[in-house]
Amino acid sequence: MKKSKKKQTKKNLSKKATASKAKPKLLKKTSSAKKVTRQITPVTTINPYLTFNGNCEEAFNFYKSVFGGNFNRLSRFRDIPPMEGQEMSEDLKERIMHVSLPISKETFLMGSDSNPMMGEVTVGQHLSLSVNTGSKNEANRIFKLLSAGGQITMPIADMFWGSYFGMLSDKFGIVWMVNSDQSSKSQ
Repeated sequence: MKKSKKKQTKKNLSKKATASKAKPKLLKKTSSAKKVTRQITPVTTINPYLTFNGNCEEAFNFYKSVFGGNFNRLSRFRDIPPMEGQEMSEDLKERIMHVSLPISKETFLMGSDSNPMMGEVTVGQHLSLSVNTGSKNEANRIFKLLSAGGQITMPIADMFWGSYFGMLSDKFGIVWMVNSDQSSKSQ
């Protein structure tokens, strides 16, 4: 009986040694390291959003030829419900209001044409970050925190296309779009 216990002990020790070799080494904490804790919501993503001066469709057809795939969404300004006292030119009606090209399972390249009523876009200042969340509560939380000290350009609200959406510039001048789309997983 002693021999079988010794064999089991040796087997267990060799298993533990093998298992410990497979475990990744942990970095030691230094006294100057601060512990940052935050629960990461797996459904929250950040995607680049590009704005163009009327050539969004041309640019996104080019990106589609580079990355492959098909557009998830393509909406034109003509899809916006009419607003009292605001007429849209035929050129603006044909411009892209929103386009989304999947790059990977989690990443989308998104974009739109600028609305001339909001001014021309300067290259280099035409990039926004789009945060997509899994709930309105998370969208509200992120929107509130990002807008602190910044400027809200579109209050977060339910939109005609079915999303909960808002836009802001943070206190550093970075433009953010916060979105929660409960109706589908597409961006």
